[in-house]
Amino acid sequence: MPVATEQIRERGPLANRLWTRVKLALERLYKKYNRRELIRPDPLQFVYRYSEPADMEIAGLLAAVLAYGRVRQIEKNLNRLFEYVGRSPFEFVRDFDERKRAQLSDFKHRFTTGDDVADLLELLRDVLSQFGSLEAYFLQGYGAGDKNVIPALSHFCNSLCEAHAQKHGRRVGRGLMYLLASPTRNSACKRLNLFLRWMVRDDDVDTGLWKSIDNAKLVVPVDVHMGRLCRILGLHSRKTISLRTAIEITEGFAQIEPTDPAKYDFSLSRIGIVENCNGTHRLDCRECELLEFCRRGA
Repeated sequence: MPVATEQIRERGPLANRLWTRVKLALERLYKKYNRRELIRPDPLQFVYRYSEPADMEIAGLLAAVLAYGRVRQIEKNLNRLFEYVGRSPFEFVRDFDERKRAQLSDFKHRFTTGDDVADLLELLRDVLSQFGSLEAYFLQGYGAGDKNVIPALSHFCNSLCEAHAQKHGRRVGRGLMYLLASPTRNSACKRLNLFLRWMVRDDDVDTGLWKSIDNAKLVVPVDVHMGRLCRILGLHSRKTISLRTAIEITEGFAQIEPTDPAKYDFSLSRIGIVENCNGTHRLDCRECELLEFCRRGA
């Protein structure tokens, strides 16, 4: 059985020993996987195709919002999208027009269409025209006294959707709303929290491009796989992945790494992506850093 959440959250010698074991396992994973050369096939690889910060943040948002589905499918379709985008994502977005929208007409990633991506790029064009960067726009909703980035992320998503509706005189389509999944709709916001991790944290994997946001306010990007691993570690006991689940997991990590709760996200995700963990016990599990916490069916 996984470590009991009730046990690991209580104070005292037992809880301290449990947290110590979890932290040691996470540090082993971090040392093993948190290296630039191991980024691929993560969609973060597309950010490092560029060296200019203005290009990297645009590439990061595009790569993050399309980071759903099978890993190889994501990689294939992002390769195709960035062929359209070319040598400078910033210039592509800054000069986005109907001709470029037409170029994207045959693009598709699962249920995201070229029109959905074009709607987003049109919004980002207006953001760059007015604010100069995505960071400057995001900071419009960010408060130093906020507990986490959720209020700023809500403002980012909701204000963009409102701008689209006002400009086109109609309701925002489901495709664009999915790309801009807002916390106000109870989304765990995995993809946008992933983008923020890439932009804010600064180590061998994450870019550290955005200097105005505190690492401690990031929310861990949580999907089904991350949720399962965090449940094994005793960081939550919920059966569904929601915004509340992501916050609870983040609060758990904050007890281990208070100034940087998203530190272990990339390393933990490698267990699924690189080690092909699906929750079923296999011979390969003998080499897994989480084996002491995990049992068949956990």
